[in-house]
Amino acid sequence: MTVSFQLYSARNFQPWADVLKMISGVGYKNVEGFGGVYEDPKAFRALMDQNGLAMPSGHFAMDMLENDFSTAVSIAKDLGVETIICPFLMPDDRPGDSAGWVDFAHRLVAVGDKCKDAGFRFAWHNHDFEFKALPDGQVPQEIILENAPNIGWEMDVAWVVRGGADPFAWIERFGPRIWIAHVKDIAPEGDCKDEDGWADLGEGVMKWDELLAGLKSRGQTALFVMEHDKPSDAHRFASRSFQNFKKL
Repeated sequence: MTVSFQLYSARNFQPWADVLKMISGVGYKNVEGFGGVYEDPKAFRALMDQNGLAMPSGHFAMDMLENDFSTAVSIAKDLGVETIICPFLMPDDRPGDSAGWVDFAHRLVAVGDKCKDAGFRFAWHNHDFEFKALPDGQVPQEIILENAPNIGWEMDVAWVVRGGADPFAWIERFGPRIWIAHVKDIAPEGDCKDEDGWADLGEGVMKWDELLAGLKSRGQTALFVMEHDKPSDAHRFASRSFQNFKKL
């Protein structure tokens, strides 16, 4: 089980040189990139190398993947990324019906084909909106996975829960598609309001012992990425989550 740290979790605790030193000091060997670290990929790679860190996966915006793919490839190669992940759609860009989501899935297929040709794997990363029923009762996540059969899924398990869905049912059904899992936790109701209700791994209500067992038994999940969308203390989150994951 390979552990990684989503750098988005530390976006508010600059500079990156200090962040990477802290992450390495905690014990991580891998990080996951996002747009905020791609301005100068060669320089960022040098910082990673200084701290003994690799970046096996990275988030890239759909606009770049569709309209400036060569730049995405250049960034990914500079940073050593193996799996390119599309992480989000802005509300105005989200289809409102099933047909629109089928079309979007076909767009993901096209991006996935380009990634494969360039030597990368490609996956979709969920939030909560993919689990909200459309007018005909279908849900976007199911449409994506069924109509883009050759791409992977980076399952953000806590966002599945916040979307009102049962993560165990999705793991049971689509386990082999889940290449990477975002490992985050949800605080008890009313707690951690300053952190948008998120918690450090193992300090919330998520049944991570059972979830990890399900992910391991059902499929292809090999990379587990620690993430907190709004930690008040990045070091606390990084270290506590790392230690609790080891215990699990």
